[in-house]
Amino acid sequence: MRLFVLGLGYSATAFVAAVRDRAETIGGTVRGPEKAAALRADGITTLAFDGTRPGDGVAEALGEATHLLVSIAPGEEGDRVLRHHRGDIRAARKLAWVGYLSTVGVYGDHGGAWIDEETTPRPRRGRSEARLEAEQEWAGLAGEQGVPLGIFRIAGIYGPGRNALANLAEGKARRLVKPGQVFNRIHVADIATTLAAAAARPATRIYNLADDEPAPPQDVVAYAAGLMGVAAPSAIPFDEAELSPMARSFYGENKRVSNRRIKDELGVTLRHPTYREGLGALWREGNWKGEG
Repeated sequence: MRLFVLGLGYSATAFVAAVRDRAETIGGTVRGPEKAAALRADGITTLAFDGTRPGDGVAEALGEATHLLVSIAPGEEGDRVLRHHRGDIRAARKLAWVGYLSTVGVYGDHGGAWIDEETTPRPRRGRSEARLEAEQEWAGLAGEQGVPLGIFRIAGIYGPGRNALANLAEGKARRLVKPGQVFNRIHVADIATTLAAAAARPATRIYNLADDEPAPPQDVVAYAAGLMGVAAPSAIPFDEAELSPMARSFYGENKRVSNRRIKDELGVTLRHPTYREGLGALWREGNWKGEG
């Protein structure tokens, strides 16, 4: 495997760590020099790409890659990668697999009902709609090239440095209560495991990356407070909460996301099947702050 990652962010970096022993080469793009230096020190070739112009060296890297992971969100003018490097990807004859990281937000609101990969997407206008359009663009390009494309629709991501424990410690956690509201989550380590399994079995397929238990968000905060031995924040009725338009729209979608396909087709066993295992492991291992 000669892996190239467009967007070496939180989830993609975890994936790189999971496959580095079986990769001949690993490279990717970052936006800032500080992260680039850290990744280079870890043996990962890094190139700059901020989505506003073609990245220097990216065309050459794409030409050598056998596996490509795309972890860059679309912008107001569409998919940033395809805008600047569509021709380079068309010319990348060694590609054997492309993975595109998307979001379960493309499904929209389903009133708390269970949904799976066969559910017709109905995203709200804005970011989720742009994500679905980007999925479709990548599907079209991969189909033209005859390259297997995995589309990974990911639920709320948590892990070291990004979790309810850290939010409580920083005074940012709130227990908003909206009756009937649930969300799925997934630990970043389980994202990495699933992507590694998919890269090893290239297929044109959509996969939901979510945990086993869609749960009310206030329960997650309360559980984290119990682990820390601190009082949970007081419950705040959703209708009384002061929220940004983005946060309020997030609560406007309510669904239960099935993860059966990644288990049945990729053989994935989640290390953290619910938020309880995930937060418990972060607390026991002491890496909930994301340090070290």
